Amino acid sequence: MSRNIVFSFDEYYHCYCRGTEKRKIFLDKKDYQRFIHLFFVCNSENTLHLSDFKERSFTKIFEINRGNTLVDIGAYCLMPNHFHLLLKEKGGGNISLFMQKLMTGYTMYFNKKYERTGSLFESKFRAQHINEDKYLKYIFSYIHLNPLKIIDTKWRENGLKSKIQAKKFLHKYEYSSYLDYMEEQRAQEIILNQNAFPEYFSKKKDFGEEIFDWISIVTVKVEP
Repeated sequence: MSRNIVFSFDEYYHCYCRGTEKRKIFLDKKDYQRFIHLFFVCNSENTLHLSDFKERSFTKIFEINRGNTLVDIGAYCLMPNHFHLLLKEKGGGNISLFMQKLMTGYTMYFNKKYERTGSLFESKFRAQHINEDKYLKYIFSYIHLNPLKIIDTKWRENGLKSKIQAKKFLHKYEYSSYLDYMEEQRAQEIILNQNAFPEYFSKKKDFGEEIFDWISIVTVKVEP
């Protein structure tokens, strides 16, 4: 679960991975919630096991004292057969360690729950170094707009049928950090460390406008 890439201190990376043979890796709500919990507990210099906190509710997990984090997370999105992360490296090899803990932990959970064996993910997660400010700002839009593929797989090529419908869908989609940037009060907002990333969106209005300005640029047919 590593890559032939050097993760440099204080640099930003877009990391992503999909299920082996493009299979679905999230089959119900509890699967998504498990992965979101793992974002939190795996991002620690300490070794934590969710099984030790199984009596806690979904929101109470985020009250665990996990100690120092391995990476800074700027954005995330879970899709039925893959996931995206925007990460900042905090130390030598921390991104690789975090991704290994995350993917191994979820594979163990998934295989036990669904009585299967073997790899759940492709053998290696993919990572792209973000070395330009313009690219970094773009990644926030790219990651948070990914769920629109669920309602229209070809929206980037053909344009959105309804911009209003797209906004409503994103506001209801629970499995990304979109709502945290829209200043919704959620326990899982602690997953993010927005202070470790440039302050592109000082207000939710700025974030919302930036996201949908990008939609207008990349789509051909956008209805008002």
